[in-house]
Amino acid sequence: MNIFYGTGVAMVTPFHADGQIDYDGLRNLIEHLIDGGVEYLVSLGTTGESATLSEDERKQVWAFTAEVVNKRVGLVAGIGGNNTHEVVEQIKSFDINGYDAILSASPHYNKPTQEGIYQHYKAIAQNAKLPIILYNVPSRTGSTVSAETTVRLAKEFKNIIGIKEASGNFDLFNQLMRDKPEDFLFISGDDPVTLPMMALGGVGAISVIGNALPRQLSDMVRLLLNNDYKGAHAAHFDLIEFTRLMFTEGSPAGVKTALKQLGICGDTVRLPLVQVSKKTADAIAAELKKLAPVAVKA
Repeated sequence: MNIFYGTGVAMVTPFHADGQIDYDGLRNLIEHLIDGGVEYLVSLGTTGESATLSEDERKQVWAFTAEVVNKRVGLVAGIGGNNTHEVVEQIKSFDINGYDAILSASPHYNKPTQEGIYQHYKAIAQNAKLPIILYNVPSRTGSTVSAETTVRLAKEFKNIIGIKEASGNFDLFNQLMRDKPEDFLFISGDDPVTLPMMALGGVGAISVIGNALPRQLSDMVRLLLNNDYKGAHAAHFDLIEFTRLMFTEGSPAGVKTALKQLGICGDTVRLPLVQVSKKTADAIAAELKKLAPVAVKA
């Protein structure tokens, strides 16, 4: 699965000012990311505001994205939820044309036990026509996929190929990296700690900040894959303030602000999310002028 070594980007979903999906903006974003040298894209993960898209909208975005990407880079679909039966039905009916894997977050809100999380992913693995990447993000789901559960799934289901880890729990990371199968992919899902996660043996990142700065982020990840930690440290430190600003008033509002300033798409988000304050927008603009001065449009 070398396609998932390197930088993946959890793409935003651009909207017009009236809240409708902006397909021209989405095309611009896809071209921006491919030109920026990323290895793969994730369509309708959490960053894509999938929770506020209807089923028809999700299908349209997936189809449009696959058509525009046209197999030039890897492509992953985000399909998850807290109703296992419904998730399985979505996965069974998903049009896999153009896609390489499914990213599926652990169930939110219900707060299942580890056995419940295992059974949820078992049902997905038994019905999926594409490889599965687990997604552990306790800050959003309210529960943690333990290292033991991840390793159990990795050993029992060959089509569960990796995990996007965004727990920030290095005790969990240590145990997971010690016990996982050798070919199971450990992927950073948390931009601020991609560098130390890759130092533990991670194969790359599924990034939010990569929407705005794909070249800078993918260059850093390649340095890490090549064990050039001195070069990677410099790139990491350059991105620290920009990364902080991306999450100061929530994601993806921060990165959509950056994308508007880069002239790629608008900054509209759907409620209950709101756009960032002028103070934060101005701070983002100042950082962008340092990191991508030629690209900034506004």
